Amino acid sequence: MPTVDRPSEIARGADSSEWLERLTSTGPERDAAIGELHALLVRAASFEIRRRSSGHLRADDHEDLAQQCADDALVAILGKLDDFRGASRFTTWAYKFALYEAAVKTRRLAWRAREMPIEADAWALIADARSGPQADAEIAELLTALKDAIATELTVHQREVLVALALNGVPIDVLADRLNTTRGALYKTLHDARQKLRAALAARGMALDDDRRQETT
Repeated sequence: MPTVDRPSEIARGADSSEWLERLTSTGPERDAAIGELHALLVRAASFEIRRRSSGHLRADDHEDLAQQCADDALVAILGKLDDFRGASRFTTWAYKFALYEAAVKTRRLAWRAREMPIEADAWALIADARSGPQADAEIAELLTALKDAIATELTVHQREVLVALALNGVPIDVLADRLNTTRGALYKTLHDARQKLRAALAARGMALDDDRRQETT
């Protein structure tokens, strides 16, 4: 099996100014630069896919996924050339797009056949796990109040998002796909849910751990 170079090992070749000049030109020179860059992005994406998938993908699936990652990364790069400020080599900057696409698509592939755990009843598991004999009364009281607030203060959608992201560790891009929404919308839902929970607990004279830390700093 041929080895896949690490991105740091393949970030050689034309310097940043030459890449930018060729990619912003017209005609065959630009086409050639795009082809060369796409080939490098495929190699970077392939390395990241191999690292994240632990070799479980078939060769055909791996190659197809790497091509998809490179395609999407290339489109993003060409649309953001004006954002490149030269803080690093152009290829180093460009590889980040391929690595991001590979990470997202590999996570989605891993979750493709898995059931999405978003049932709000799963919050009962927190109280069961944390309020046993060894937990003190304050923690038990807080968890009970939190469970009640989740059930009464949040909408169904807010509960589903909170449980999926905060409790069950569903990647946010995977959840966005399943719920046909965007990452930004899910972040907003999660933020609103946390704000409601903070307010509900504050009304009972309680606070989440991060709120307590802020009060003491």
